[in-house]
Amino acid sequence: MRRAKTFFAGISLLITLTFAVAEEPQLGSSRVVFQTNYGDIEFGFFPSVAPKTVEHIFKLVRLGCYNTNHFFRVDKGFVAQVADVVGGRTAPMNAEQRKEAEKTVIGEFSKVKHVRGILSMGRYDDPDSASSSFSMLLGDAPHLDGQYAIFGKVTMGDETLRKLEELPTRKEGIFVMPVERISILSSYYYDVDGDSCEEERSLLKRRLAASYVETERWRMKCFP
Repeated sequence: MRRAKTFFAGISLLITLTFAVAEEPQLGSSRVVFQTNYGDIEFGFFPSVAPKTVEHIFKLVRLGCYNTNHFFRVDKGFVAQVADVVGGRTAPMNAEQRKEAEKTVIGEFSKVKHVRGILSMGRYDDPDSASSSFSMLLGDAPHLDGQYAIFGKVTMGDETLRKLEELPTRKEGIFVMPVERISILSSYYYDVDGDSCEEERSLLKRRLAASYVETERWRMKCFP
């Protein structure tokens, strides 16, 4: 009888683990890297979970919209939130960037859980008001499940997130905000399935482009 109970308990555990694995979203091959003044953070997307959100955020990245933006909120154990690029950047936006940045996406809510490392869109009361601000989860937040659109997760750079959690903060309304600006100096993207030589060449081009944006910002500020 004891053997039978042990056998069925083992089968039950196996089924539970199988379903848990099956429910884990599959990452696409695209990766994005935010280069901050405290280190790099790399993340990937869940195109099968939130296709429209992924398309929108990835286009903003490709246009360089997150360059010179910042993390306006860091609540230890909860979220590190990237500011809306309209108003969050220090560099001016061109017409193409602004057009995409002012778009909103429908709320693609799913059964994926809000746990550390997950990327989740910010929004107002309107469920379809998400634009370009999103959070990187710094802990489990089950109260957000099904309420905010999850579209990816951090793949590298948890040590950078831990650095951000230790920075001095101040309370402003409901937000816990860093005392000093946490800047996204530049960003770039690559494909994990791409050819290594082409990948390195592409990375270099994007880094040079990001550097140009920052140089141009300082030129406009210091030599108007």
